[in-house]
Amino acid sequence: MTISALSGPGRSTARGRGHTQPNVLRRTLVTTIPISALPRVSSTIAVTALTVASLAPSLLPRSALTQAVFTGFLAAVGFGTVVLVRRLARLTTGPAHRTPRESVRLLALIGAMVLVSWTILLADHWQDSLRAAMGMPGVGPDHWMQAIVGAALTFLLFTSLGSAVGAVARRLGWIGSVTTAVVLATGLQLVAGPALWGMMSRSYSDSNAVVDVSLHRPMSAELSGSPESAISWESLGRQGRRFVAAGEQSSSIRTYVGMDSAPDIESRAALAVSELERAGGFTRSAVVVTVPTGSGWIDENAAEGFEDRFDGDVAIVGMQYSYLPSWITFAFGRSAADESAAALFDEVAERISELPDLLRPALYVYGQSLGSVGGSAIFTDADELRDRVCGALWSGPPAGSVPTDGATVLANTSDPVVWWSPDLILHRPDLSLAARDAPVPHWIPGITFLQTSVDLISALNFAPGHGHRYGTEQGTALPDCP
Repeated sequence: MTISALSGPGRSTARGRGHTQPNVLRRTLVTTIPISALPRVSSTIAVTALTVASLAPSLLPRSALTQAVFTGFLAAVGFGTVVLVRRLARLTTGPAHRTPRESVRLLALIGAMVLVSWTILLADHWQDSLRAAMGMPGVGPDHWMQAIVGAALTFLLFTSLGSAVGAVARRLGWIGSVTTAVVLATGLQLVAGPALWGMMSRSYSDSNAVVDVSLHRPMSAELSGSPESAISWESLGRQGRRFVAAGEQSSSIRTYVGMDSAPDIESRAALAVSELERAGGFTRSAVVVTVPTGSGWIDENAAEGFEDRFDGDVAIVGMQYSYLPSWITFAFGRSAADESAAALFDEVAERISELPDLLRPALYVYGQSLGSVGGSAIFTDADELRDRVCGALWSGPPAGSVPTDGATVLANTSDPVVWWSPDLILHRPDLSLAARDAPVPHWIPGITFLQTSVDLISALNFAPGHGHRYGTEQGTALPDCP
C-alpha cells in the first residue's frame, strides 16, 4: 500500500512533469499573446516580402517620407491581396477548419522582424553609398525611425481604407458591388476624368501665363521678347521668359516662340525663323535647334554649354509645344513634340539652305528628356541625321524611345528616365551609352521597375551629373561638322 501510494502518484507526477514542461512556453504564449492577436502566416509572408521589396536598392537617394509612403503602401497591398485571396477561397471551398498553432504564427513573425531588420541595414549601407557618390551627407538612425513610423501609419491608413471598402462590398453583395464599380468607373471616365483634366490644363495654362516679376524683360535686340522683337514678352510663356532673360549678359542669340506667340505650329515655326533672322542668327557660326521639354523648359546649363562650345558665336532657337509637365505630355501628347520639332527644324534648315555655301552656319539639334524624343523624330534614320546636321545631342533620353545611332548621347546611370519603361519589368535596361555616376543596383525582375518608378518623383532634385540633371557638357559635347 505504501509502495503503491508512493509509486503511483510519483510516476503520475513525473510523467505529468515530463509532458507538461515542453508546453510551458506555449501556455505562456496563450496567456500573454492570444492567437487572434498574431497575424496569420500568409499575411506575415506577404507583408514581409513587399516590405523587403520596397527596401531594395534604388537609383537615387531617398527621403524618409518617400521611403515611408512607398513601404507602407506596398505592405498594405500585400496584406490586402492575401485577405482578398483568402475570402475568395472561402467562397469557393468553404471556411478553413485548420488554424495554425500560435507558435507557428509567432515564429513567422519573429523571422519577418529579423529579415526586415537585416534588410534595413543593407538599405542603410546602399543609401550611404549613393549619397557619398553624390556629395551628400549619409543617413542616420533618425532617418530610419521616421521611415518606420511613417510606413506603419501609411500601412494603417491604406488597410483601414481597404477594410472600409470591403465592408461596403459585403453589405452590397456581389451584384451591388459590381454595379457600383461600373457606375463609378463610368462616372470617372465620362465626368470626373474630363473635369479633372480640364482643371489641370487650366492650372498649367494659368501658370504658363503668369509673368514672374523677378524676371526683367531683356533689352538686347538679339533676344526674343525685347522691344525690337516681333514676339511679345508676355507670349513667351513662363519657361520662355526664363530662357531669354538668362541670356541678357551673354553674346549668343536666343530666339524663343511661345504657344501664345502664334496660333498654330506652322505659324510659330515661321515666326521663329523670321525672329532668328531679325536678330542676326543666320550670321553666326552655328545654329542650335533646341527642342524643349513638355513644359517648354530649355536647360540653362545646355545653353551655357553651347555658348562655351562656340565662344558665344551661336544662335539658339526653341519653340514651345506644350505647357504641361513632360510626363503628361509624354503619355498623352507626345505627337505635339514630334510635330513641333519637325516644323521648326524644317523651317530653319530650309532658310540655311538658301544661303551661299560659305555663309551657312553649322546646324545642330539638341533635346533633353522629352525634347530628345521630339528631336529624334525629325530624322528617319542615322544617315539622314548625318546628311542634314553637323550633330545631334540627346540628353537623358527616355528608355527605348529615342534612336541613338548617329547622335551624341548623355545619360547618367542614376537617371530613372534612362531606365524606366514597361520592358524594365522583365528585361535588363540598356546602359551601354550611360556614364556611371553612382553605384548601379542589380536588376531584379519587377522590383527594379517599382523602385525606378518611385525614383522618377525625385529625378530632378540633384546636382548636375546625377539623376535627370545634366551640366554644361550638354553643349560642349556637340561634335564638329564632318
